Order: sequence, then C-alpha cells, then structure tokens
Amino acid sequence: MTLKLPLTDAQTDVIAAAAHELNRAYRLGIGESVDPHWEDVTPEMRRSTLMGVQGALSGNTREQQHEQWRAARIADGWVHGPVKDAEFRTHPCLVPYSDLPREQRVKDTLFRNVVLAVAQAFEWWS
Repeated sequence: MTLKLPLTDAQTDVIAAAAHELNRAYRLGIGESVDPHWEDVTPEMRRSTLMGVQGALSGNTREQQHEQWRAARIADGWVHGPVKDAEFRTHPCLVPYSDLPREQRVKDTLFRNVVLAVAQAFEWWS
C-alpha cells in the first residue's frame, strides 16, 4: 500500500492504538494474558508498536513484520522463553516466523491488516 498523503503523528498514534487493541482482544480470545490498554502501555511497548506500524506502512510482509519485532526485542535484551515475562525479558514468540504456531502468525496478519485498513480510511477521509 502506498499512501498518497503523509500521516500526522496523531493519525499514526490512532493506527497504533487500533492495532494494539485488536491484538489485545485477539490475545484475550485465544486465552493469552493481555497487555494494558494503549493509553497505559509502557514507553517500550509504545515504541515497539509504532515501529510495527511504520514497518507495515512501508510494505513489510507479515514475516518481515515479525522478524523486525524479533530483532528489536533481542536488541533490547529479550530472550526466548516459555512465557512472556517483562521482568525476566522472556517471550515464547522470539523464534523465526516459520516456527510460530498458527495462532501467533494470525496476530501478525491482524496487526498488519488493521494498520493498512485504518491508514486507508484516513486517506478516504482527507
């Protein structure tokens, strides 16, 4: 998707919030623990989500989105572990995209799709 108009910071934040909240709802639906609502996330999570938004808007595939997220987490000191634990910086999804379970790959698809849909809506409204 190529945007015809640049997005404002406020629009980008709305897109990130929508993607985060959809991810949160999906995680709840599949029985995972959930992160706080967008307005209560940590600065690290906000940066990570905004990086994902920029990646999706730049044309990243689901696989590229995941690998970008994975590389950023590893650079921040996270390691693969059986459960997501912010204190110990472990996450079970710190594996190559091809090794993710299907329900985890669906998260990447949902994230990318909502980013592109909301960005497209902003173009329609302008």
